[in-house]
Amino acid sequence: MSTKIKRRDFLKIAGAGVVGLAGLQLMRPDAHASGGVEAGEHQWAMVIDQSKCTGCGQCTLSCRAHNDVPPDISWNEVLPAGEVEGHQVFLARPCMHCENAPCVEVCMVGASYYRPDGIVMMDYDKCIGCRYCEVACPYQARSFNWQKFEGDNPAVPEWGQPEVDRRPRGVPEKCSFCYHRIDRGLEHGLTPGVDPAATPACTVTCPTGARIFGDLNDPESEVSKIIHSQHTVRLRDELGTAPRVYYVLATPEDFKEAEA
Repeated sequence: MSTKIKRRDFLKIAGAGVVGLAGLQLMRPDAHASGGVEAGEHQWAMVIDQSKCTGCGQCTLSCRAHNDVPPDISWNEVLPAGEVEGHQVFLARPCMHCENAPCVEVCMVGASYYRPDGIVMMDYDKCIGCRYCEVACPYQARSFNWQKFEGDNPAVPEWGQPEVDRRPRGVPEKCSFCYHRIDRGLEHGLTPGVDPAATPACTVTCPTGARIFGDLNDPESEVSKIIHSQHTVRLRDELGTAPRVYYVLATPEDFKEAEA
């Protein structure tokens, strides 16, 4: 099956329905607890600006290096999504870290779970490899480890050094918002989304600033400001999953301004 997504399909998935954004409601950042788990001090979210994404794939490579992801798996995919004003646009897709995550609901052993800060996590020691979570995810954000990942990681060291252990054979794996960088940064007084060492690797490495990360509970964070002031959409929002990844869609005006 082809991984290319036409722009009209992306807009349909996102719930936009039209290229112009005038008819869309402004998305307001929520900071609800995920799945009934008591909400923590922070509620992490990501904004991806489609007009700035060039499809370079540096986010994928950086993620692969820092999370020691096998070369046949991508936690952060960047897919072609058609053209706007003759310019190719892309759909960058990490895990959505949904507030109402189907993957968590179907997991029979508690291997998929919510953190108080909204990150959807995997306990690979508990996972029995049934793949229910992979099937339940409407975003195709999980990949199954069919083989044990051995040997060198081709993304290392050019795109970073591994910061977490490799997952065992027989489990699905996925983006974790680089929780280890967030936790380590907070312990050292850093601000995720501001200080690179405390921010997801994909966001740090993006050369165009297409990815923005931050705390929905902080009205001064960049993600809160963008979601409050710009039209944003969430993929398949009609399903009620309440993703924590928001998109600013590319418009003809974006490219006209760039060419002016």
